[in-house]
Amino acid sequence: MSYLVLARKWRPRLFTEMVGQEHVVRSLTHALASGRVHHAFLFTGTRGVGKTTVARILAKALNCETGVSATPCGVCSACREIDEGRFVDLIEVDAASRTKVEDTRELLENVQYAPARGRYKVYLIDEVHMLSGHSFNALLKTLEEPPPHIKFLLATTDPQKLPVTVVSRCLQFHLKRLPVTLISERLAQILAAENVAYEAAALPLLARAADGSLRDALSLLDQALMFGGGKVLESEVRTMLGTVDRSHVVRLAERLAQGDAAGIVEIVASLDEQAPDYDQVLAELASLLARVALHQSVGAGADPDPGAWDGATIAALAAGIGAEDLQLYYQIALLGRRDLALAPDSRTGFEMTLLRMVAFRPATAAPERPDPVRATAREPLASGASGPKSSQARPGPSEWPGLIQRLELSGAAEQLAANCSCLGWEGDTLRLRLDARARALRTPAAEERLSQALVRHFGTGTRLNIESEDERGEADTPARRQAREADLRFQAARTALEADPTVQSLRERFGATVLPETLKPAP
Repeated sequence: MSYLVLARKWRPRLFTEMVGQEHVVRSLTHALASGRVHHAFLFTGTRGVGKTTVARILAKALNCETGVSATPCGVCSACREIDEGRFVDLIEVDAASRTKVEDTRELLENVQYAPARGRYKVYLIDEVHMLSGHSFNALLKTLEEPPPHIKFLLATTDPQKLPVTVVSRCLQFHLKRLPVTLISERLAQILAAENVAYEAAALPLLARAADGSLRDALSLLDQALMFGGGKVLESEVRTMLGTVDRSHVVRLAERLAQGDAAGIVEIVASLDEQAPDYDQVLAELASLLARVALHQSVGAGADPDPGAWDGATIAALAAGIGAEDLQLYYQIALLGRRDLALAPDSRTGFEMTLLRMVAFRPATAAPERPDPVRATAREPLASGASGPKSSQARPGPSEWPGLIQRLELSGAAEQLAANCSCLGWEGDTLRLRLDARARALRTPAAEERLSQALVRHFGTGTRLNIESEDERGEADTPARRQAREADLRFQAARTALEADPTVQSLRERFGATVLPETLKPAP
């Protein structure tokens, strides 16, 4: 006995069975009820959302033997033959395999003849954007002046590639990507009807993996049933999809909040034992960070998928991570996914992406670490010793950028300080090392202004000692950190612009190019 896959078995046969496309169903229902049915329809949307399905239901509604209506009977010979794919007056064409103009002309040769059996002769052209330019020209003439017995139903995943002359002659309906909750509910209904045992937590995993496509979700459900021996269990679905327990992702986010690089490396090591898909783990982390940012900005009620993450976890992370840090982590995660294929191996690329998040934390937000030099400087002076009357605690090297801001420097003095790294204190003397590339900034006037600012901040007796860096040195100065962060923001802006649908459309239609030197990230 042959097995009928779930995607075909549960394919909607009536408008009332369509899921998540109420805006399309409503328009078509009104058109059929009023008798104002256009001669050409264009259905757009991502794969598996119901473009050809709604087209076939429309073909049934037009040719049902009981009359034109939004509720075809489903039992007459015309309805049954359309459902079975053998209705003579429904001509289905896969444009991807018939791109030549000769194919299109051959297809349209019989347009002038009346339907053999039905009320209308319906041409359903799938992936119509694959037709050649000459094919579109051949089709355009018929679209302009169609015989009254002809209906064109065009479907495409890429409407941007269609000539505007074709689009303007069609009624266009965009079918939406389905949300995770809606797909999960539909899967639960189907499993209940099929009498299949399942764990509710497994269904959102399949729904997210389907990425808005109900057809893909049903195909994954078929795969899960085979993998799980007739059951749909969360652990089995995670193994099948290569996803990891989300608790690992939460732990990573918690370590990020603490700036705990050692803890992050430890978690990555335990993750690696499960041979995960690191691109997917980064995607999960980015999803979590986005939910946390949304919670910070708008509140818990704005989450589009409230069941995806534990509410208490989101609230705790929102309180523990700064808003600017969240945005930076999110951008680094996206760029890390892009660069993962360039890494020596996927684990290294994943690990370095996380460590980059820690490295780019603002210095003032960095966790306190023991500093022997700083600790020594804070010890009480020996009896009879003299020293500055310090009015402020002396900073360690990790706090140097924050100190520069508190010194309220400007101009050349600020630039000199920003291009120095802090070596620590020796008694009353603050030791700095100047970046070799910024030697021109060390002028007597700038150094004197910086020294005076330190005296004002720490008290009389504070001294400054600026050392020159070796030519090959790579001091981690505040200026270099700012340059790295600026480059990261630039790359993020460039990535966002490259992915913008409007930019992609301009490239495809007019051969437009993006000039990187003109990009300016938003402040």
